[in-house]
Amino acid sequence: MNKVFIVKTNRTPFGKIGGLLAPVRPDDLLAKCLKDLTESLTFDLEKIDDIYIGCANQAGEDNRNIARMSSTLAGIPFSVPATTINRLCASSLDAVGSAYARIKSGLADCVIAGGVESMSRAPYVLSKTGTPFGRDQKIWDSSFGWRFPNKKMEEIFPLLGMGQTAENLVEKYNISREDQDNFALSSHLKSSKNKGFIKKTLLPVEVKLRKKSYIVDFDECVRENSTIDSLLKLKPVFKNDGSVTAGNSSPMNDGAGTTLIVSESFLKKHNFDFAIEITGYATAGVHPDTMGIGPVESTKKAFHQTSTSVDNYDLFEMNEAFAVQVLACQRELDIPLEKVNPIGGAISMGHPLGASGVRLIHQIFHQMKSSTDIKSALATMCVGLGQGVTISIKSN
Repeated sequence: MNKVFIVKTNRTPFGKIGGLLAPVRPDDLLAKCLKDLTESLTFDLEKIDDIYIGCANQAGEDNRNIARMSSTLAGIPFSVPATTINRLCASSLDAVGSAYARIKSGLADCVIAGGVESMSRAPYVLSKTGTPFGRDQKIWDSSFGWRFPNKKMEEIFPLLGMGQTAENLVEKYNISREDQDNFALSSHLKSSKNKGFIKKTLLPVEVKLRKKSYIVDFDECVRENSTIDSLLKLKPVFKNDGSVTAGNSSPMNDGAGTTLIVSESFLKKHNFDFAIEITGYATAGVHPDTMGIGPVESTKKAFHQTSTSVDNYDLFEMNEAFAVQVLACQRELDIPLEKVNPIGGAISMGHPLGASGVRLIHQIFHQMKSSTDIKSALATMCVGLGQGVTISIKSN
């Protein structure tokens, strides 16, 4: 079985919903990442075997295989195929895992994996009528949450919103509001403290409007002035007597990112200044009502697959869908909190669904590149409808 390496990564800044990146189409945002990833490569781009891109929405400008549309916009040869993967929030982490599996099995040597989401530009979706000339259309905002719900599924389990499932974790694992707000505050403080390091790893985006243009080179949702008092003032959003608030939840965002993943033989043939090795990839399912606990099961699978345990890892990049969700997984897996998201996470940086997984990989890549103390890492994500995805990595 082939060894598999990540040799290059990038990501755009993450803009808030309706914010600085809202004027940019998702296919253009992704094309910028693909062009940046490929333009300095020293080999013929036709040697790229495939492109896997995660995207959760696919209801607007990101429809009809955004991977192929964006690779065309980026000037990648038509001979290079591309496909779009949807595992909701973990779509781009799954894209990385799929690239790993294909190279590991010997079916490819060079694959681009990444993800994109523009929650700002997600359209309203209008259903057709049940009868000719009917008046029973319904409209959904496709940026987040359920649309076209199936009543048969509702007979199996309640179709809860993500925030409601987070409140279920509060109750099940007895996690306090104070602990959630403190974790959320730490996310903002860590992102603020490391803003210089993070900024150096970002791909700036120029937004051109009719009368002006500007450069976006920072994550728009990081709040440097956040305090525990300001977080405590926020009211629960999903349950009257609950504790999940806008402050201890991830925001909605726009962003994109890509990675270049290669086999060991390809790595030896070409000149890359840095590489990290993917050592494992696992997925798992849990009950949708407690979807946030999914990373526990996928990580246990990854530990079994790689014959490792928590003690074998220096860094855990865990997507912060909700503070309670990360804390529940951290406590269940007995992960030292100081090893979790040391430069911040989704509560501060943002969570543009299909692009969030590649952000985790991007952060691991650059933290390993800048510090010889980080020898091994895990990237984990929960997934709506009850799943978890985990990828393990070690420095080369």
